[in-house]
Amino acid sequence: MSAVHEAPARLRGLPSRLLTQAAMHADRLTADGLAREDAHKWHYAVLASLQEFGSASQADLSRRTGIYRSDLVAVINELAGRGLVERAPDPEDRRRNVITMTGEGGAHLRKLDGLIATLQDELLEPFSEMEREQLIRLLERLNDHHAKDRQPQVDDRGAST
Repeated sequence: MSAVHEAPARLRGLPSRLLTQAAMHADRLTADGLAREDAHKWHYAVLASLQEFGSASQADLSRRTGIYRSDLVAVINELAGRGLVERAPDPEDRRRNVITMTGEGGAHLRKLDGLIATLQDELLEPFSEMEREQLIRLLERLNDHHAKDRQPQVDDRGAST
């Protein structure tokens, strides 16, 4: 009998608990897979953001990836140390840096894309393609609904409240 079925019935049917368990498994699966390629989820997030949106300030990368600015500095240092990104002063504001993905970073991202696709297939193995698409739509809808709770409120003058 699986551990899920050993739990009390009132716990087995709680969506919040089921989402947490699935998220923990997905995080472990992804972290272990990326570690085999000497990478982690924040490397992937930064490279994916740079590929999709182009060069960006550290503040923009922080917003797009959800990585705290203080943690992002370490991630960028790791990526720059491996030649996957370059950091240069912003010509418009020399106090901030602009991060750009290198050609080597693009090649590394393509390799990680293949790995991530394999890990997603492993994670979602019990589902048909239609069920996978439905799950993604439902999770996006749930996350979009709750995202409004995380955004700062702005008053008529543009000040955060």
